[in-house]
Amino acid sequence: MNVLLCPDSFKDALSAQEAAAAMARGVQRALPSAQVQACPLADGGEGSLDALIAATGAERRQLNAQDALGRPRKATWGWLGDQRTAFIELAEASGLQHLSTEERNALHTSTFGVGELLLAALDQGAEKALLLLGGSATNDGGAGMLQALGARLLDHNGEPLPPGGAALSQLANLTLEGLDPRLAGLTVEAAVDVDNPLLGARGASAVFGPQKGASPDEVEQLDRALSHFADMSAAVLGNDYRMLPGAGAAGGMGFAAKAFLNASLKPGIEMIMQQADMATLLARTDLVITGEGRLDGQSLAGKTPIGVSRAAQRLNKPVIVLAGSLGDGWQACFDQGVTAAFALADGPMTLQEALPRTAELLEARCESLLRLWLNRP
Repeated sequence: MNVLLCPDSFKDALSAQEAAAAMARGVQRALPSAQVQACPLADGGEGSLDALIAATGAERRQLNAQDALGRPRKATWGWLGDQRTAFIELAEASGLQHLSTEERNALHTSTFGVGELLLAALDQGAEKALLLLGGSATNDGGAGMLQALGARLLDHNGEPLPPGGAALSQLANLTLEGLDPRLAGLTVEAAVDVDNPLLGARGASAVFGPQKGASPDEVEQLDRALSHFADMSAAVLGNDYRMLPGAGAAGGMGFAAKAFLNASLKPGIEMIMQQADMATLLARTDLVITGEGRLDGQSLAGKTPIGVSRAAQRLNKPVIVLAGSLGDGWQACFDQGVTAAFALADGPMTLQEALPRTAELLEARCESLLRLWLNRP
């Protein structure tokens, strides 16, 4: 029997690789002869770079880049030399996980380090870049990235804007002549795991700003600043992408990627499954087990289990989802190719009690599932 294990990470508990290993132990306890294929995945958020490197064998490179507060940090990126392709994860440079709760400041955090990673890829001779946009600490609409790449964002006095989204309200002159000319020959695909526009009630500031430290008043301030940035960008570019689904990803980086890098925005899970040759893996499996920390109605927007189940559905492969919890609307996932879904908890427990037991619970659920599967009529 062939079993394909392709989980995402279980946030604050296990990486996708660790989750797949736990699943494999459970499967093989039930059926030692099972042919197990582990393919850890991600949907464009944290862990996506590791998933891409594992799937493709890309080289792991490091660069001294700025974090979201302008401090130096070693950021990892991936290089697939035979395809001249760079894998760049925004969160490696500008990720929320690198800041303490007290350091989160959506008004002033910057994506400058992401631009530095893109420059390193261009220096390597990249012809294509996969830009992974999840897990950001930023809400600057990609302005910091543009500054690192050579764009000039100036205030009314002709001075460069300081870092952060709040400063965009002072933007008086947006000049692109200094953009690195090599960008014209770079094909960019941006992985997004949300379909939010740049502005408004579902925009970057309103939906994601609070988790990055923005108060209600600051959310309004940031939305106004991004609206002004969108106005200025449209005047310079001749196109307006503020309402594009995914433009609000990573504090507006989806907007900048499309508007200034001519990126195609794709669900991150689809991009990573393509690199992992998921179609081939699915074709030769009998059962797929996937999962992540939470499965709910919002998962349909592009989360890993739904991306996997949609791909499996096209090949009539059964998919079981194991989630830390099942939230409102999770039943809608049945219409997307999910055969069955289960929560991990084996009794009443708090999140704090469940997190250290995640690997144990995954093993137990997979063992039970395989035993049930093997004894089906």
